[in-house]
Amino acid sequence: MANPFLSLWEYIPDGEPRVFGDRVYIYGSHDKAGSDSFCDYKLKVWSAPLDNLNFWQCHGDSFHTKTDRDHLSAIDWSERQLYAPDVIEKDGKYYLYAYVVGSKGCVAVSDKPEGPFQLLSQYQYPMPDDLEGFDEGIFIDPGVLVDEDKRVYIYCGYERSYMAEINPDNMYEILEGTFQKDIIPVEEPCAFFEACAMRKVGDIYYMIYSPKRGSCLAYATSKSPKGPFTYRGVIVDNGEDYPGGNNHGSICNMNGQWYIFYHRMTNNTVFSRRACVEKIQIFPDGTIPQVKMTSLGFEEALNPYRQTPADIACIIEGGAFVAERNEFDRVVTNIKNGCVIGYRYFDFGCDNSSETMEFAVKIRGVGCRSRIRIILDDHENGIEIGICEIGLDDQICRAVVRNVTGYHAVIFIAEDVSKGWGSQLFQGRQLFEIESFVFTK
Repeated sequence: MANPFLSLWEYIPDGEPRVFGDRVYIYGSHDKAGSDSFCDYKLKVWSAPLDNLNFWQCHGDSFHTKTDRDHLSAIDWSERQLYAPDVIEKDGKYYLYAYVVGSKGCVAVSDKPEGPFQLLSQYQYPMPDDLEGFDEGIFIDPGVLVDEDKRVYIYCGYERSYMAEINPDNMYEILEGTFQKDIIPVEEPCAFFEACAMRKVGDIYYMIYSPKRGSCLAYATSKSPKGPFTYRGVIVDNGEDYPGGNNHGSICNMNGQWYIFYHRMTNNTVFSRRACVEKIQIFPDGTIPQVKMTSLGFEEALNPYRQTPADIACIIEGGAFVAERNEFDRVVTNIKNGCVIGYRYFDFGCDNSSETMEFAVKIRGVGCRSRIRIILDDHENGIEIGICEIGLDDQICRAVVRNVTGYHAVIFIAEDVSKGWGSQLFQGRQLFEIESFVFTK
């Protein structure tokens, strides 16, 4: 599956990937298309077999804070939204750590990694004063680690970071004397903001989190689950060449390959976020080089000779955005003069028997004439392979372009072709929308 890697109508941000058995599970919040607020009153679980990461299955709803037409609420002290959960396994049981907005958080348990999860307890702790950073039991965006010695740690926080140790005998009681705050400093370069996710790789502990600059996921490392942590850098930035927003995710090893899970914005809002993934490397010294956002997901390359849906764009500049009109209908819209829309990466193969090939794009016209410049690799310094003229109405627009071989990003630059008075009167107008495109030979 390309990015976003779940069904394109599904919105799972704040993804915590976990491998249990022969499957990888994604736990996260649940957004809605075109929403005006973060998250939902339910959680959903998706998973894929490790031997086929392109086959994601929905396991349905796993936990609720509000009764709906099919499920009763799992709690009785709040009807507020659920944010950014985490799930860990211990002794054959699966524990869900839930953040209920502005309310006491809780732990739920299941015999299966997909749930459904049944309430176990609210967090229990010795004295409120001891846990002032946890806001009397809210535990914002909890990330949990079961270490090799079976000790259990919870990390959380908003604008300041906190951690404590959990009683492994019941999995919800905070052990007295284990509370720490500011495990990741709020000052630069760490600049902690939110979204704690803890992983252990070899003998190094990784805290993946969102810094104050918001749209990226940074990481800090330590030789101990209690710190001190050293800032190491940024892994991915969902605002790089794209309409960015908050970010939350973590790393996971599948089949010997490391990945970073994160989310991207859609529908011209920060409230409708879809799950994405990128391959990463972890070097022997513990560093993780920053990666660019791509359209690949779990694919090695996109096939330019198959129809590419426009909404998997990983580069969008100039005010355009991905919009979902319904479960079947998604476009890149608000495309104006100078907008950039790009896709990383296509494998064009090695056929150089011809000098040209053809390009076709399915567009929705808005009553003006314009064009698309088609460029490889980089919109400022890349190679232009052709220009596609765009008409007034809904249509398939075609162009003859230079034959391409090898592995490339494909980038479109929209241009208004109005002249004279029209170029002044129609400045800033939308030119067209893109549904999909394909290259043919």
